[in-house]
Amino acid sequence: MKTIAIIDYGVGNLRSVSRGIIKAGGKPVITSDIEMIAGADGIILPGVGAFSEGMMHLAPLQEVLVNSFNSVPILGVCLGMQMLMELSEEHGMHKGVGLIPGVVRRFPEAKGYKIPHMGWNTIYQEQDDPLFEGIPDESFVYFVHSYYADTAPAYTLTSTSHICRFASSVRNGTAWGVQFHPEKSGETGLAILRNFLSL
Repeated sequence: MKTIAIIDYGVGNLRSVSRGIIKAGGKPVITSDIEMIAGADGIILPGVGAFSEGMMHLAPLQEVLVNSFNSVPILGVCLGMQMLMELSEEHGMHKGVGLIPGVVRRFPEAKGYKIPHMGWNTIYQEQDDPLFEGIPDESFVYFVHSYYADTAPAYTLTSTSHICRFASSVRNGTAWGVQFHPEKSGETGLAILRNFLSL
């Protein structure tokens, strides 16, 4: 059974992610211990809230994430995905961890659309990836966010439409990110977590 370190940096939906990993057949460890994170079979960076606050709390653990890049699978979820990017324009420009190229931008105001983007929406698969193995194109997953990742097609695994077409999941090397919440996305989300365990 694979041990998955869920990084506890004081911000995030740790319990629901942990329950999702258990359902998917993994052994979650919620931790802020650098040695435990470094020794895990995989790492999940969860998150809810503001980017700058998240990065401030993550600062003592950022190095272990960077050092783990290209040796173990890393999955950022929601704010966690955004924090893996290079920059965010939320409340001014702030640096992210920088494992995945791109900038986090706010959805522009548009008539007939609500911000935050909340609820079920479709993911369109842009390229084949083991994270989405066996998952039908145009599956529905659950979103809650006001900012999105603006990145190149080379790093975009799935896209979703809300006001604009945005990258709803991304990858660079052993770093993956999903803007949606797999732990709240029913059987599709569970299948994604199982795939993460098999990476």
